Amino acid sequence: MMPRVFDSTPTSFGRQARERPLGVGSSPMTVLVVDDDRVAAEIVSIMLSWEGADVLTAHDAAEALSLARRHRFDVAILDPRLPDADALSLLRTLRHDQPALLVLMLLPAGSTNERLARFAAGYEYLAKPFSVEELSLRLRILLSRAASGVNGGLPDIVVGDLVLNEEGREVTRAGRDLALTYTEFELLRYFMRNPHRLLTKQQILARVWPYGYSGRPNIVELYVSSLRKKINQDGAPMIHTLRLNGYILKPALDEATSRTSSDKQIETGNAPR
Repeated sequence: MMPRVFDSTPTSFGRQARERPLGVGSSPMTVLVVDDDRVAAEIVSIMLSWEGADVLTAHDAAEALSLARRHRFDVAILDPRLPDADALSLLRTLRHDQPALLVLMLLPAGSTNERLARFAAGYEYLAKPFSVEELSLRLRILLSRAASGVNGGLPDIVVGDLVLNEEGREVTRAGRDLALTYTEFELLRYFMRNPHRLLTKQQILARVWPYGYSGRPNIVELYVSSLRKKINQDGAPMIHTLRLNGYILKPALDEATSRTSSDKQIETGNAPR
């Protein structure tokens, strides 16, 4: 089994590129991460920094309140199991001083009753373990709803004739609905947020698979192959394999009209190498 390694190579949503960073208006999003698990807090901090956010971490309620007295935050990301205080009491105090504070709860997988209770109380939640893509989506939904009201939504992502609705988790190609599994959807969303960009297997693992994943990296090949079959059905290829490097998603029109000499290396078969 291979150890889980995060790839620090910046993507088009990392701090070094910032095409669409997480932010409020033109300013980076400011985030308070509160989790008594220091490793988990650091992982979330790294994830958000890749997305262009400014992040501070706290490991108990007292530290969180101390930071909140000195900084203004757009979002608080909170594990409700704190050693020194009730999480909801902490949030009431934080929101008393910062009424516009958005909240995302981090809940352990399988905690159905607690998850539903928190959700019913008006808080968005994310079950551990989660991927960078899941975390980014939840935060962008929070920002969108805060800016546009509860009915505000994220715009569709469109690449050629492929359309992906993030909140509804729906995908169509040329008007035809595609039935994707959860992981296939997350993988395609990552591709569509980075069209024309070479994505390595390690980048895909770090962004799409949960941070606790420690399996073999060839899982990426299997999912890309499955996804490719579904989106290429009745249409020209869009996901291409660059041998020994990774994958590129391009609109079919580009493949038909702008093939370059480097494209000779790209394979469009169903079995990626």
